[in-house]
Amino acid sequence: MTAQDGNTLRFYATEAVAYASRGAKPNYRHLDRFMSVLPAGGSVLELGCGAGQDSEVMISQGFDVSPTDGTPEMAEAAEKRLGRPVAHLLFNDLDAVEAFDGIWANACLLHVPRVDLPGIILRIHIALKTGGAFFASFKAGDAEGRDQFGRYYNYPSENWLRELYSTVAWEDISLVADRGGGYDGKPTDWLYVMAIKGK
Repeated sequence: MTAQDGNTLRFYATEAVAYASRGAKPNYRHLDRFMSVLPAGGSVLELGCGAGQDSEVMISQGFDVSPTDGTPEMAEAAEKRLGRPVAHLLFNDLDAVEAFDGIWANACLLHVPRVDLPGIILRIHIALKTGGAFFASFKAGDAEGRDQFGRYYNYPSENWLRELYSTVAWEDISLVADRGGGYDGKPTDWLYVMAIKGK
């Protein structure tokens, strides 16, 4: 299993400086909700941290955050912002077991090929402690494809995502659809999912 797309990784490696310096703002609405269900000082793994703005917020709130990214160049850019190590981690290399109170995966799992996504969701479930929270966001669509930069997207529908999440023992799943934007500057339909690991 590869669970990543070579063209997409090359894009982020090449564009790391521009991507990290574009001034993206944390999504406080979803961050606040995520943090509200975590224990004080809880352990959080961030997958695909990008420029590190979300990790920065969680660190400032006292959480024990482990930021990671799938490209060394992006991890280096985040390190400069955070002043702490950022691990290079590909999704299929996640092998932790009941290690985290929360896993934050904002706008990153949307690049995982559809065929590989169930296995990655399972790895995340295994890495969470019982009662742990998992947040992810996806660009909505009906079929996988690429954007103008050649980046791969799985473009799931709401029903497709619900079926995917139902294959793992989540205690609670909430899915919110909303409009927003992205690096390409185009209006985007987003799907935000938060799930709690059951016993």
